[in-house]
Amino acid sequence: MSINIGRSEVRLEDQPLITGAGSYTADDRLANETAMAILRSPIASGTIQTLDVSAAREAPGVLAVLTAADLPPEFGPIVPALVHPGPDGRDMHVPPYPVLTGDRVRYVGDMVAAVIAETLADAENALELIELDIDAEDALIDPLAAKDQSGPPVWPDCPDNICFRVVKGDHEDVRARIANAPVVVRDRFEITRVTAAPMEVRGALASFDPESDRYTLRVGTQAAHRLGEGVANIMGIEPGRVHVISRDTGGSFGMKNSPYPEYPVALLAARLIGRPVRWEPARTESLLADSHCREQVVETALALDADGHFLALDVEVTAALGAYLAPMTPHPMAANIGSIAGVYRTPAISATVDGMFTNTQNMSPYRGAGRPEAIYIIERIVDIAARELRMDPAEIRRKNMIRPEDMPYDTGFVFTYDSGDFPAILDEALTRADWAGFSKRRADAEARGRLAGIGLAYAIEIAGGPQPTPGPEYAAISVASDGAVTLGLGAGDTGMGHRTTYARLLADRIKVAPDKIRFLSGDTDTVARGVGSFGSRTSAAASTVMLRAFDLLVERTRAHAADALEVAAADLEFVDGAFTVVGTDRRMTIPEVARTVGVDLEADDFSAADNATFPNGCHVCEVEVDPETGDIALRRYTVVDDVGTVMNQSLVEGQLHGGIVQGAGQALVERMVYDRESGQPLTASFLDYAMPRADMFPMFDVTCHPVPTKTNRLGVKGAGEAGVVGSLPALVSAVTDALAPFGIRHLDMPLTPDRVWAAIDAAQKQGQDG
Repeated sequence: MSINIGRSEVRLEDQPLITGAGSYTADDRLANETAMAILRSPIASGTIQTLDVSAAREAPGVLAVLTAADLPPEFGPIVPALVHPGPDGRDMHVPPYPVLTGDRVRYVGDMVAAVIAETLADAENALELIELDIDAEDALIDPLAAKDQSGPPVWPDCPDNICFRVVKGDHEDVRARIANAPVVVRDRFEITRVTAAPMEVRGALASFDPESDRYTLRVGTQAAHRLGEGVANIMGIEPGRVHVISRDTGGSFGMKNSPYPEYPVALLAARLIGRPVRWEPARTESLLADSHCREQVVETALALDADGHFLALDVEVTAALGAYLAPMTPHPMAANIGSIAGVYRTPAISATVDGMFTNTQNMSPYRGAGRPEAIYIIERIVDIAARELRMDPAEIRRKNMIRPEDMPYDTGFVFTYDSGDFPAILDEALTRADWAGFSKRRADAEARGRLAGIGLAYAIEIAGGPQPTPGPEYAAISVASDGAVTLGLGAGDTGMGHRTTYARLLADRIKVAPDKIRFLSGDTDTVARGVGSFGSRTSAAASTVMLRAFDLLVERTRAHAADALEVAAADLEFVDGAFTVVGTDRRMTIPEVARTVGVDLEADDFSAADNATFPNGCHVCEVEVDPETGDIALRRYTVVDDVGTVMNQSLVEGQLHGGIVQGAGQALVERMVYDRESGQPLTASFLDYAMPRADMFPMFDVTCHPVPTKTNRLGVKGAGEAGVVGSLPALVSAVTDALAPFGIRHLDMPLTPDRVWAAIDAAQKQGQDG
């Protein structure tokens, strides 16, 4: 059977998307729509003294004004989906997260009231009439300040501000090894707060049907079923009463996967006024209201012997969580901490992650969900160790790498890797990047007054987890009596190319052209079940259930095929997409059977792959720094990646390109900044929150080096987050390599020109003073 794995194909999704025919949330239009505007707290911490909405209720065009007092009693708080241990043996602190707050505000952007009106202008005008008086208090913005208890606690019943403490590894053993090691390298890394900033802001269109007593939420998401269930839980109703429709989504990266407070409020408003309610925020509101990600301060210690062999690694993370716990807030800071083991044979590893409440927007997964942070930690400390020991960064990695003959390899710290050839991929990346020839390029740059640097990072991540029991997914295949084929997947598509990938996978087996297969996804009524796309899981999870559903379809069709071919079922074999009478050339595809017999055929499956996978790869980045201005220019970027079996080369390359750019954006320019005194966001528009631009990047050299896994039938590992996981440390390492002549061994992100220039200036002044 021809599977056509690995070839590049034109995406079936692209024609409507590039011709303006896509269907996003803002494109859905319903009769008699109304507009919702949200009153958000302008204060980071304080008690509400006055909330008077009477004038707003009487304003022109206003249909309803909702406050916490107007919520029905069955409405509950938003609750986290994951619970960690608390410190000192106590439980994780789970504070109430109301969809509308009525007594206190805890960050700038906290939802206080919602106005529903005939037009958005009417709603926004009415917001101005609401009297809101808040008795402001000191805010805790920095996670270290929260840990030091440098102000009033975010939650009075959690005075130390520690929501959870996750401890992994044997700390006493690790610290004893570090104390006795010949070489110990330590550093503190500040990993910046960023946001997903998708092209399509997070909006919603809510409606209610009184006849069916059901709600419909049109929204962009990767996980329609999970989001719908979460919204229903908040509203205190059965999940089946919330119908979620997600057509095209203009970027999500994990941020749009969970229920937000705007959704149940809009649905409630739609029921109360009997008309559809649209919430369509501007970019500034999106930057306030969307979950943020990544922010943490990390103390790292790596012990080595004199020859550069790793002896022990200790990591202490102080992570900002925000004021409230969204459903996935506890996940990214701790759930993927196992990735700090990297691809190395480190005998002993320990880590502690403290999740801290701060008076800021909450944190949630963003492309990588803890994996980029973990790889950044290990790869930066390895680079610093190489410099301390005067070793080549590639050589110190090669010396400590897990070998292919070691597989499967238990890191002794959370994860067991099933497959991979890390040394071969390292060597291939170095060759493609011309690592050996860099000294000449550095000399050429110096002659032009530039400082050249080269950075290396080897990234590995868990995909399709958790290990050893990955989450399930759903697929359904139906063949109508006229031969029409439909494929439904529970995993949502936000630009990843699911229709192209899975229609092709099915087409090769059912012998129907991919563009003739009807593809269903993102609608909880048309696809019965689903989990969603996240964590680089879909290539393994969706292909697994689709192939199992197809196997079931074959067996359910066999008797009908025997009738159509007038033979016994035992005389049939299914070969190359058709039932064939053994020993003859008589054959019939499944659609032909359906047409001949006049039956509708269908099969579905809801199950999981055998285990998680571990995509991995080597990134090599070259930069030039202008020492007079601090400006950074990316000159070359090379990636050799093992994503397992490559299902579609162009899609893999696209995923890697996008991930590299997002990682580079955080490394170079992106940062969500709050004023440390007032808690006011200082980067609430794209005038202040810088985004990566196309002219910042060279052409990328991306190559696949597949080492198929045995944990799923196709041997795929996942590619969605591979680019961002490796690009953060590779780029920072390249810049610090360029700055090494000044004695600079590390700079925290973002590496903006002013920060780079200031570091050079400080180093030069210190040298003069010395």
